[in-house]
Amino acid sequence: MDPVTERFDCTTEPTRSEAIAAAQEAITAKQCVVMPTDTVYGIAADAFSAQAVATLLAAKGRGRNMPPPVLIARVGTMDGLAAEIPDDARLLANFFWPGALTLILRSQPSLSWDLGDTRGTVALRIPDDRIARDLLKETGPLAVSSANRSGQPAATTAAEAEQMLAESVAVYLDGGPRPEPLEDAEASALPSTIVDCTGEVLRVVRQGALGLEELRERVPSLLGIDEAMPDAANPQAEPEGSGVELKEDDDAEASGTPESAPADPGVSDVQADGPPPTTS
Repeated sequence: MDPVTERFDCTTEPTRSEAIAAAQEAITAKQCVVMPTDTVYGIAADAFSAQAVATLLAAKGRGRNMPPPVLIARVGTMDGLAAEIPDDARLLANFFWPGALTLILRSQPSLSWDLGDTRGTVALRIPDDRIARDLLKETGPLAVSSANRSGQPAATTAAEAEQMLAESVAVYLDGGPRPEPLEDAEASALPSTIVDCTGEVLRVVRQGALGLEELRERVPSLLGIDEAMPDAANPQAEPEGSGVELKEDDDAEASGTPESAPADPGVSDVQADGPPPTTS
């Protein structure tokens, strides 16, 4: 018997609890769900299930060379998923999460997960969206990419996501248009800013909703996309490539390698396909 796709209106409280429960059940069954994020709609799967992640990538029409970011509900979860976390990365996470900031970190080598060809890294973000975080609190970390077929615009509504992804998704959580209207409409349409934290100095590898100067108020040494380290002779001046896909559509999240990223979900950290993303 073919699986039945379920759709839930999450804009009212009574239905939201039912929707989260149904989405959690689908995630446990290694199926994909579509959920809103603070950027665009994202397609989500259990980050610790290789089968579920493969289903997510297949639904989008992507290969293992474009691994999805991972969304989490709490800053403390970062330590369970990433290793050798720089102090500056912790500072940014504590100040800007939840929000439109994705951090590329070295993955914990002991983790039994398979997100694709990550080259030992993971891109993490906490979305500033109640529905997304409510689901994440129930499921734990989720692999999340923008809810669209690769090459198509990122979905800003659940209906747009379903038009592209159809029955490849078990549960659609409809939270209304994303991103939600803000006073600064232009900023609201941007994906998350991605910072590579795997080198000696933190570096922005995709410019998004958070500006460089705003980030430098917390970490003055942070480098912009095309900036060299102060010591040009330093062999570490160029950041190491990560396996995180930097596509414009990945903010639900927020993915790609810093070196291959064009100039920017969730990721959205869970956003539109193509180098700098939109994860959600």
